[in-house]
Amino acid sequence: MSEVKKLAGQTIWYGTSAVAAKMLNALMTPLLTYFLVNPGEVIQYGSIGLIYSYFALLNVIFTYGMETAYFRFCSLERTNSRNIYNTAFGSLIISTLLLCATMYFFRQPVADFIVLSDHVNYINLAIGILFFDTLQTIPFARLRQEQKPRKYAFIKVFGIVINILGVFFFLVIMPKLIAASPDGFWAGISRKYDIVSLVLFANLLQSIFTFLALFAEWKQFRFKFEPGLWQRMFGYASPMIFIGLAGVANEVIDRQMLIWYIDNTEEYAKTIQSIYSASYKVSIVVTMFITAFRMAAEPFFFSRAQDKSAPDLYAKVMKWFVITVCLAFLTTALFLEDIWINYLGKAYHSGLYIVPVLLFANVLSGIYYNLSTWYKVTNKMRIGVAITMFGAAITLAGNYFFIPKYEMWAAAWTTLACYASMVVVCYLVGQRYFPVPYPVKRIAVYLVSIVVLYFVQHKIGELYSGPDHVLIRIASGCVLFGLFCLLVLRLERSELKTMPLIGKFLK
Repeated sequence: MSEVKKLAGQTIWYGTSAVAAKMLNALMTPLLTYFLVNPGEVIQYGSIGLIYSYFALLNVIFTYGMETAYFRFCSLERTNSRNIYNTAFGSLIISTLLLCATMYFFRQPVADFIVLSDHVNYINLAIGILFFDTLQTIPFARLRQEQKPRKYAFIKVFGIVINILGVFFFLVIMPKLIAASPDGFWAGISRKYDIVSLVLFANLLQSIFTFLALFAEWKQFRFKFEPGLWQRMFGYASPMIFIGLAGVANEVIDRQMLIWYIDNTEEYAKTIQSIYSASYKVSIVVTMFITAFRMAAEPFFFSRAQDKSAPDLYAKVMKWFVITVCLAFLTTALFLEDIWINYLGKAYHSGLYIVPVLLFANVLSGIYYNLSTWYKVTNKMRIGVAITMFGAAITLAGNYFFIPKYEMWAAAWTTLACYASMVVVCYLVGQRYFPVPYPVKRIAVYLVSIVVLYFVQHKIGELYSGPDHVLIRIASGCVLFGLFCLLVLRLERSELKTMPLIGKFLK
C-alpha cells in the first residue's frame, strides 16, 4: 500500500501543475467562451480548439516516443543514465530543427488542409510553440525520472501563469487600452492580429519562459550522441509513433471531421465544431486527473516492472484509479446543469447534452491507459499499435457514417464506443502476455453505479426543472455523490483503514 500512497502523492503534485499545462486549452475555456460570444467569435474559438487538437497530433510526431524510451532505458540501464539523457535530448534537438523547417516551408498547404487558408500566421506561431515544447520533453522527463514533482510543478505553474496573464491581457485589458487611445500602439496590434493569433502568442511566451526555467536541466546536456544506443532507443520508441498518432486521432480527429462531414454550410459546421470543442472541455475534472496520473505513472510502472509483486501492485493501482475517476465523473455529471454550466458562456450551452457521454468516454480512456502498461513493459509494442489502430478505425468509421445525420451526438458516442472497445480488447490480450489480477467485478460495480446515479440525477432534474429548484437538484446531487462514497467505504473498508487520514476515523 505504501507504493500506491507514493504514487498518489506524486500524482497530486503533477495534478496541480502538469495537468494545467497539458490541458491549457481547457483551462482557458471560461475566459474565451465568455468573451467570444458573437457568431464570428464563436468560430474563432473553434479555430483555437482545432489548432490545439493538431498540436496534440504533431507533438506525437515531434517527440516520436523518445520520452517513453528514456524512462524504459533508465530503468534497465541505471548506470548509463547520463548517456541516455544526452542521446535522447540530442536526437530531439536535431529532429525538431528539421521538422520545424519542413513545416515552415509547407505552412500554406498545412493551413489549407485544416481549413484556415487565410491564416498562415497561425502556423508560424504554432511552429514556435512546437519547437520550444518539444525541447522541454526530455528535461521534464528527467525531473519525473528523478522523482522531483515539486520542481516539475513549480516550472509548469510558472509557465501557466504567464499564459493566463497573456490571454487575460489581450481579451480584457487591451480593449480598454484601445478605447482610451484608438490610434495608439495596441490599436495597431488589434488591427493587425486577430484574437487567435494573440492567444497563440501568449502560448508561445509560456513555451519560451518554461524552456528557460529548465536551464538547470538542459545546461547539463552534452552533445555526446551514441548511435548504437539511439538505434536501440528508437527501435523501442518507434511503435509509439503509431500508437500515439492513432491515440491522438481517437481524441481529436472528430473536431476536423465535424467540419468536413456536417451537411450544411461551412460557417454552420465550424460553429458546431466550436460548441463541441467547448463542451469537451467540461470533462476537465476527469481529464485533469488522468493527465496527472500519466505524469506519475509511467516512470512508476517501468521501475516496478521487474518486481514479482508488480501484477498485484498494478491491480491495486487500477482499482483506486477507477474509484478516483468515478468520483471525478460524478463531480461533473451530477452538477452539470446547475454548476458546471457556468464554466461556458451562454453561446456554447447548446452542446452540454453530450458532456456525460464524453465524461464516461474519458473514464474509459484512463482505464485503457492503465491496461496498456502490459505491452510497454513486455516490449509487445506492435500489439499496442494494432489495438490503437483498431480504436482509430472505429473513430474514423463512426464519425464518417454518423456525423452527417447526428453531428455532435455522433462524435460523442463514437468516442465512447472507441474507448470501450479498446478497453475490452486490451484487457483480453494483455491477460495472455502479462496476467494482472484486476478486480474486474469490483470495477464493473463502480462503473455501473456512476451511470445509474447519473440517470437518477437526470430524472430528478426533469421532475424539478427550472431556476426555482436549483437547491433541490444540488442537494440530490450531493446525496447521490455521498451514496457512491458509502459504496466505496463499504467495499474498500479494510484498505481505507491503512490510509493516514481516513484510517483514523475508520479505526
